[in-house]
Formats: sequence, structure tokens, C-alpha cells
Amino acid sequence: MSTHNSALCRPLRRRIALVSAVAASGMLLAACGSGDMDGMKHGSGNSASATPTRSADGNRAAGTFNDADVMFAQLMIPHHEQALEMAELADGRAADRQIKSLVADIEKAQDPEIRTMKSWLKSWGKPASAEQDMPGMDHGSSDMGHGGAGMSGMMSEEDMRKLEAAKDTEFDRMFAQMMIEHHEGAITMAKDEQKNGRNTTAKKLAADVVESQSAEVHKFKKILDRI
Repeated sequence: MSTHNSALCRPLRRRIALVSAVAASGMLLAACGSGDMDGMKHGSGNSASATPTRSADGNRAAGTFNDADVMFAQLMIPHHEQALEMAELADGRAADRQIKSLVADIEKAQDPEIRTMKSWLKSWGKPASAEQDMPGMDHGSSDMGHGGAGMSGMMSEEDMRKLEAAKDTEFDRMFAQMMIEHHEGAITMAKDEQKNGRNTTAKKLAADVVESQSAEVHKFKKILDRI
């Protein structure tokens, strides 16, 4: 494997392990509704703040927030980052015009959303990574396969290597298949936030994710029927 390929894959071990390990915590929070993952006791219910805050980039994170809001941002950031890595691979490999158009849409939407979610976490006084909330986790030893990513839809290192090795129609087909699964994972996470989150701004972004990525899944499926 080239130095570039190794550099591309190295961050994935930590991201895949992180999203998989924290997903179980997300389900616990959904069931209990009063998670206290970082060891802090909050005044009422699972709200961590009752004061409206404004993020570094001017996005208003209005009203209260809870642990579900924090986890949504902490997990969706690496999820979006992997989607951008997949999109970058399309340069010089994708052949289908509609695939190229969807790649541009993904980059246009998800990069700003990453910045927005990072700014929320900063304004909430929370770390940008759930890994920092769970320091006892061992992220270096995981070598999970595709199924290990669970409901998040994250791709494994092997998936990414296969995508990187593909070209033209083979790449287009593989990209569409992987992005459908990746988007469906994001939609599941966003629906969890809509159900369990408290912050109105975070819930609005979750609704946007559900709407936009559901539409893209439909387009990718139509592409697969065509190519």
C-alpha cells in the first residue's frame, strides 16, 4: 500500500471503533432519557444547560441541550468526515455524471455541518469527540469488519480500500452501494436525535439530514438500476 493509501486508512480504525463503541451508549441514553455519560449531575432531567448559547460561527444553539444532543454531534462529525473521504475518492475514479453531481452535493452539505456541530460542542463546553468523554476505551486494537460498524453505516478499512481500487463504472456502482448504507446510518442517527434530543437547533439539523440524505438515497438507488 502506498503512503497515501496508508494515510487515508489510518484514521478509520479510531473512527470505526469510536462510533461502534459509543452506539451502545446512545441506545442506553434513548432508553433511560437521563444519561450522565461524562459524570456530571444536571439540575433537571438530562438537560446539561438551560441557557441559550451561540456557537463560534454564529449559529445559535438555542435553549437546553441533553446528552442525546451531545452524542448526536459527537458521532455525526466522524460519520460526515468519512462521507467526505469517500467523496474525495471520486476524483479521477467516478465516471457517471450523476454520481459526480451527488459527490458535489455531499461535499457542499456535510463540510459546513461538521463545522456547525463542532461549534455547538464548543459552546456547550463538550469535547468534539466522544472518545474524550470515554477515555478508558481502547481504540487502537479494533479491526472491525463491515458489520462491526452496526447501525451507524460506517465503512470498514477494507471497504475503503476496495473503493479506492475501483474505477469508472465499478467505482460508480460501489460508491452508490456504500453511500446508500452510509446515508441510511446517518438517517437512523438523525431520527434518534429527533426523538431523544432536546436542543431545537440540533433537532432541526437532524431533520435536514433525514430529508436531504433520504432524497440522495433515492437518487443512488435509481443510479444502481441504470448502470
